[in-house]
Amino acid sequence: MSLKDKLMDDMKISMKNKDTIRKNTITMVRAAIKQKEVDDRKELSDDEILDIISKQLKEKRMVIEEFKKGNRDDLVELTETEMKILLEYLPEQLSYDEVKELVRNTIEGMGGATSKDIGRIMKEVMPKVKGRADGSLVNKAVKELLE
Repeated sequence: MSLKDKLMDDMKISMKNKDTIRKNTITMVRAAIKQKEVDDRKELSDDEILDIISKQLKEKRMVIEEFKKGNRDDLVELTETEMKILLEYLPEQLSYDEVKELVRNTIEGMGGATSKDIGRIMKEVMPKVKGRADGSLVNKAVKELLE
């Protein structure tokens, strides 16, 4: 079953169960997918859909910080729930230690690196962690290992 079909089935189930948060989250993802398909004039693959979900998860992480600054605990709680729902559609997320180990192996494979090579290292690592780790986490690991 494709990711797109799974989203549709889950949306139907959430509508039957009157789970409005899940329904709204899935609707948001499906709308982003549809928009991308219309813009690109092609059917999206599961990998491209994972990219969209990852991007939305990243946006939620950024928004949650703003809600915390504004003391909007209700919106923080809602956004955290939406993030949990989005994570269900992504592959299991890597821990910081796993990302750090992957970065270490990449640097060793390149024959060592300096702080000027951050872009090159990121370019090598990001496809390996696609959908399983946020770019900021990878960047943090790269900078820590190059210090």
